[in-house]
Amino acid sequence: MKAAINAKITALKNKTTPELQKEYEVFFNGQKATSDNKVYLVRRIAYRLQELEYGGLSQKAKNRLEELMLLYNPINNKAIRPKVSIETQARIKTRGRDRRLPIPGSVILKEYKNMNIQVKVLTNGFEYNNKIYKHLSSIAEEITGAHWNGYHFFNL
Repeated sequence: MKAAINAKITALKNKTTPELQKEYEVFFNGQKATSDNKVYLVRRIAYRLQELEYGGLSQKAKNRLEELMLLYNPINNKAIRPKVSIETQARIKTRGRDRRLPIPGSVILKEYKNMNIQVKVLTNGFEYNNKIYKHLSSIAEEITGAHWNGYHFFNL
């Protein structure tokens, strides 16, 4: 059985994107593929093949995953975000916080030339070496001595 599934998955990698989209429709009950990315389609179909062959996650496992996501997901977990006043919320909404940034209080870790860099995300900026910065790019420039896009340097 395992060899047959492996052969089917390997065969997927040799198919064209339109062929994969047709396969997707077959395995997902006529639902059209939401992407034309070949790697994504191969992965989704391969997962579905294995799910049909070996069975999917139990309901107990799905429930536990849901609990863990609610408990430990700092990006989307409103329960652990700091409480702010209505005036502050309005100011933040108009200014617009970049979605790439972790929530305030999070620490961004980076290893650069055998140095462990820790940057704390604040509500209005960043803290590095007990100094406050407005932009990640400023921190990256201080560390490297050259101009860097802060999001790229910290892989955000």
